[in-house]
Formats: sequence, C-alpha cells, structure tokens
Amino acid sequence: MATDASVMTEKKTRFDLVNWMIANPVLGAGILAILIPTLLLVARESWSTEQGAHGPIVLATGLWLLWREWKNAAPLARPAPGLPVALLFAVMLPLYFISRVSNIVETEGYLMYGLIVAVLFSVIGWDALKKLWFPLLYLLFVLPPPETVVAMVTNPLKIILSESAVGFLYLFGYPIASSGVTIQVGQYQLLVAEACAGLNSLISLSAISLFYVYLRHHANLRYSLLMILAIVPVAVFANFVRIILLVLLTYHGGEAAAQGFLHDFAGLTMFMTALITIFAIDHLFGLLFPGLKRSKDQAERAAP
Repeated sequence: MATDASVMTEKKTRFDLVNWMIANPVLGAGILAILIPTLLLVARESWSTEQGAHGPIVLATGLWLLWREWKNAAPLARPAPGLPVALLFAVMLPLYFISRVSNIVETEGYLMYGLIVAVLFSVIGWDALKKLWFPLLYLLFVLPPPETVVAMVTNPLKIILSESAVGFLYLFGYPIASSGVTIQVGQYQLLVAEACAGLNSLISLSAISLFYVYLRHHANLRYSLLMILAIVPVAVFANFVRIILLVLLTYHGGEAAAQGFLHDFAGLTMFMTALITIFAIDHLFGLLFPGLKRSKDQAERAAP
C-alpha cells in the first residue's frame, strides 16, 4: 500500500509539473529562446575544442542526475514567491542580452544558467531546489570558465609541472632542461601548453571525479568532502604523468610521434591515471577510516 501511494504521489507530481508547463507557454518559449542559442554557442566555441570536449558528457550525465534526484525533490516542490524571482530576472536578463550582443560566451553561459535556475526556483521552491544541489552544481562544468581565471591559474601551474617533470627525468639521466614552460630534451624543444597542463584538464578531471564521488558516497557527506579534497591533487598528478609521457615520446620517437595519435593517447592516459588514482585513494581511505566511510544508516545498523 505504501508503495502504491508513493507511486501515485510521484505520478501526481509529474502530472502537475506537465500541467504547469502547459499553462505557461510564454515562459516555456522564453526559456527555450535563451537556452538553445546559448548552448549552440557554447558547443561551437568550447565543446569543439580539446579543453571543452567533456561538455556534452557532463550535460548528459548532469541531466540524468537531475532525473535521478527528482524523486527526492518532488514531494517538497512548491511554487516560490514571485517577487524574488522577478528581482532576479530584472538583474540577470538585461546582462544576458548585453553578453549575447557582445558575444561573450563565458558570461552569456553563466547568465543563461542563472536564469534557468531562477525559473526552476520559481516552479519548485527552495526546499526542493536544495535536493537538486549537486546536479545543478555539476552542470556548471558544461560551461567554459572565464579566460582570466584560466590564465591566472594556468600560467604558474604550467611552470611548476614543467620544472617538476624536468627534475624527475633528469634523475634518470635524460639530457633535459627547462626555461619557464619550454622544455629542451635532447635536440627537441617542447612547449607545455594549456591543454597539457592547465585549468582546462583540471576541470574535466574534477567533473569526472565529482561524478564518481557523488554516485558512490553522496549519502555520507563527511567522506564525500574528504574525497573531494583529493580531486585537485589527483588532477595535477595526472597532468604531470601526461607531460612525462609526451617528453619521453618526443625523445625516443621524435616530434612526429608525439604530435599525432600518441599525443591523443597521452591525453587518454592522463584520464585513466586520474580515475585509477581516485579509485586507489577511495580504497585507501576506506582502509584508514572505515568508520568515516560508512553512512549514518550503516553505522546505526552495525551498532549493538
């Protein structure tokens, strides 16, 4: 009986949501008028590059997470007061159109996201919106980060990783030296670009790692936070491995070998390294902190 009641409640909630969409065709058309052109711009400017290639995957998995978590948010869904939503629109909508005319993809994308979240808030209210916090946060990885932030973080990171890779390979007797982000190995010279050691790869690796941590440990907030703290060091380590691999490919196979298929293979190796490291850290944390890894419900069941 309880199961039948929950199914009926879920059906009623979905039916009410459909009715709301039918009853607000103008607002629905406005959402599509903002969403579609901005996503097309993001796809053209960001998703078609190596740095933003994770965008479609994040979008698909993020929408799946929204659908998955909606069953927890649906019973709490209540329309929000109109005044806060109107104020949000009054601020963000003019800024969106300015960004649209100026063709600034970063600000246009984030303002589009803010408007969509504001509409969602107006439909389901704050309590239900809090249940969807992770899918909504995760979907931010669909959008390209501001270039100023990329430059600010990327430049020192490239230098640190370049010098670390040179120092590591020098210990093994390789004729290698560096000047800034330029690496000289034998007769070859390499430039450590953003794609090899920058915020772009950190974003994609962080998105994948967050997705894994949430699916496996979202019921345990403390353990999830511990795993999240390990994501950035893991991403940096994976970039370090990629640089080492590209330097070795260049030295032993020449520039042609390192720039073709093997360059893409080095990128795949970076992602595999990050995922394997996250799995290993998860297993290690489970051994070191077994009580922390168990959720509250598991701890209560295990208690005498």
